[in-house]
Amino acid sequence: MTKAIGLEVSLAIAEAVKQANVDVVAAYPITPQTHIVEELSVYVANGELDAEYIPVESEHSAMSASVGSCAAGARTYTATSAQGLALMHEILFIASGLRLPIVMTIANRALSAPISIWNDHGDIMTERDIGWIQIFAENGQEAYDLSIAAFKIAEDHRVLLPTCVNVDGFILTHMIESVLFIDQKDVDAFLPSFKPALTLDPKKPVTMGPVGVPEVYIESRKQCEQALINSRQVVAEVFSQWGQSFKRNYKLIEKNGSQQAKTVFITMGSMGETTMTAVQELGDSGESVGQVRIRLWRPFPRKEFLDAIAGADELIIIDRALSPGVHNGPVAQEIKALLYDEPGKPKVHNVIAGLGGRDVTVKDFKKMFEMSRKNELGPNYTIWGVRSDA
Repeated sequence: MTKAIGLEVSLAIAEAVKQANVDVVAAYPITPQTHIVEELSVYVANGELDAEYIPVESEHSAMSASVGSCAAGARTYTATSAQGLALMHEILFIASGLRLPIVMTIANRALSAPISIWNDHGDIMTERDIGWIQIFAENGQEAYDLSIAAFKIAEDHRVLLPTCVNVDGFILTHMIESVLFIDQKDVDAFLPSFKPALTLDPKKPVTMGPVGVPEVYIESRKQCEQALINSRQVVAEVFSQWGQSFKRNYKLIEKNGSQQAKTVFITMGSMGETTMTAVQELGDSGESVGQVRIRLWRPFPRKEFLDAIAGADELIIIDRALSPGVHNGPVAQEIKALLYDEPGKPKVHNVIAGLGGRDVTVKDFKKMFEMSRKNELGPNYTIWGVRSDA
């Protein structure tokens, strides 16, 4: 049984976390993530959520508290954005290195300077090597669904890795959408209670995170790397289970438009829906164009991506982040490296768009398509929408 409610997406995420029956919320407010943890504080205060709410003094402390609570066996949640994620930086590696299945929402926001509270993917792309499972939502329904699914993925004993759900700041977090909510009994049936593999307990002392001398460090890192790679299959399984249980289907890589398209847009996050409209309109006018949307960013689903772009002559990869000095955005770097040894690989165009919350419209995507056909996009990358007087 489900019910549709129109509300702000941040509040839908908070509802998902409440329904996941978390034990600990470690929270520090930062725009545009604040409404999520504010709503969770209300749930805890009025008794709707039986959890410890820890109002910490910084994002560094939020992740530190999350590490401690999860290591003690508590289902743990936190959320952040931009500079807050950057302040967590050193602890993010500890969370994955200790195999702690913390779940975090990242309300993606541009990094300063100049100060920006608006959306791009610069925050998570700076942290793409932290060893976390990283998932992207396109809309409010996905943000709700994937927030619940993230706990099941992270806590699977074949995984035991922290997981973040990326939600575009303001574009999604503050948007009011109609979201289908699942009955609590159905969430409970889908998401079992957290059963940690190992916990900190004074009655049964263990050591977690000791010094990794050269004789063990490489092996430790190899185990974490292998666990992250192997988690791809678990993510796919959980997505499949979600579809069977709730009739909303998710894949690691999703494709729309012409299945035999010669030109394919590659997108991540909320911009994918605008691209979808452009692809549909271009297809209706007779163009051979498609779209591939990346839902799972880490571990990168190599095989699924290559299958999705098979037959394409050119790719237009949309990045919402700069990787300064490399002449390509982070997603383009990933895909170009992936294609390096592939026979008959497509031509790649990289467009960096939407930085700092700049709007990118259906008309813009049509223009990108037109310029790609005329070979007018930059030889390495094109930063879209820069004013001529800049």
